[in-house]
Amino acid sequence: MPNSNHYDVTTWPIGDPTDDIGVVINSIIADVKTRQSGTDGDGGKPGAVIDLPPGDYRLRTQVLIDISFLKIRGAGHGFTSSSIRFNVPKEEWPDLHELWPGGSRILVDMPLAEDADERAGAAFLVEREGSPRISSVEFENFCIDGMHFIADGSDLLPENTYVNGKTGVHVASANDSFRFNGMGLVYLEHGLTIHNADALSIHDNFIAECGNCIELRGWGQASKVTDNLIGAGFKGHSIYAEHHGGLLVTANNVFPRGASSVHLRNVTRSSITNNRLHSFYPGMVLLAGNSTENLVASNHFLRDHEPWTPFLEIDNGLDDDYGLLRVDGDDNTIVGNHFSEVVDSQRVTLAGGKPVIIRLVSGTGNSVATNHVVAKDVDTRSNESAFSGQVDALLSTRQSGQLNVLAVRVDAGSTQNTVLDSGTDSQVDMDRQSNAFRATPSIPGGDSKGA
Repeated sequence: MPNSNHYDVTTWPIGDPTDDIGVVINSIIADVKTRQSGTDGDGGKPGAVIDLPPGDYRLRTQVLIDISFLKIRGAGHGFTSSSIRFNVPKEEWPDLHELWPGGSRILVDMPLAEDADERAGAAFLVEREGSPRISSVEFENFCIDGMHFIADGSDLLPENTYVNGKTGVHVASANDSFRFNGMGLVYLEHGLTIHNADALSIHDNFIAECGNCIELRGWGQASKVTDNLIGAGFKGHSIYAEHHGGLLVTANNVFPRGASSVHLRNVTRSSITNNRLHSFYPGMVLLAGNSTENLVASNHFLRDHEPWTPFLEIDNGLDDDYGLLRVDGDDNTIVGNHFSEVVDSQRVTLAGGKPVIIRLVSGTGNSVATNHVVAKDVDTRSNESAFSGQVDALLSTRQSGQLNVLAVRVDAGSTQNTVLDSGTDSQVDMDRQSNAFRATPSIPGGDSKGA
């Protein structure tokens, strides 16, 4: 028998989903609220499922979600690189197999005032105050496409600025057990911005070519960011979280060009484990703002140079002695990570000294153990093709020698730390009277890596 809580945007009688799917979804939510209005008895408010069949759906009106137990699902995340397309000469576009993202695709096309805030620019705004918190809202398997970036006053091509004031999903209210699965987000200034999350799951999404990809703001607990493919622009965060406890960041593949790969601020008792992290800049992983009792383990860090011509002069403003992994906080454990610093020594930027891999800038009681640092001085080359340029850079092992680096630096503001087997004697810079140290043995007669 038909289920009255199952909706299809293409058959719903109010609005035209190809012209403004925002009107359609808002009217469906209003219908759910009208039919599920009671609070007495044990029948409950089961919520609804809204289906988006494959196709293009323009969104001119913001969707406001203020009910629990709502799932919006599509039939394909539809991601394809808009950045590559916009950096291909237009005369070559007719030869491309496709021009735009596909699947179940929402085109964010709302008019925005110049002074509009992030809430106004959100395709989906989730907001409901009162008790209990809004719960179990799910976004699954469709594409949210910001369509275009805009000029920002720089000399960059407007489509390369990562600026347009648009957000995919903005969760403004405290929430519980939200899920984002199998989504494709592209060309948004902010992909997912979520405030005050409890038991949030962001899993198996493709979020790339966004100014910022995942931002967990306010506070949060017991949430996870797992198995995603992520890549922000040079101005923003790939994964950012503040005031969180018990956050799990695991098995993500984070692409380069984001100003940071993982940035945690005042985060406690959380884990960054088994991720593959790639960056064109220092400051890849930041434990900032007194982040305490966190585990950073079994990650692969790769720092190399931007190989694609349109972005060659771009950086995140940090010098190479800033550290690939930078820690401000107490009692963190950094163990069993692999670091590859594969750069051209002629392009290293320094405030003074050597490039730094792990840097403890403040705090006490941190443990750094059995990390492996590979530092190579390579001959870099640019490439007009984004795909071949990146692949060539990843696979190339052209090198002219070892790169002179500090595997670990412990600043004077950080004391009572333990550094074990994470660099040879000459690769670790620290006060050995106020910190414990055991060097990685040097190979007799060999060239100590980075020494």
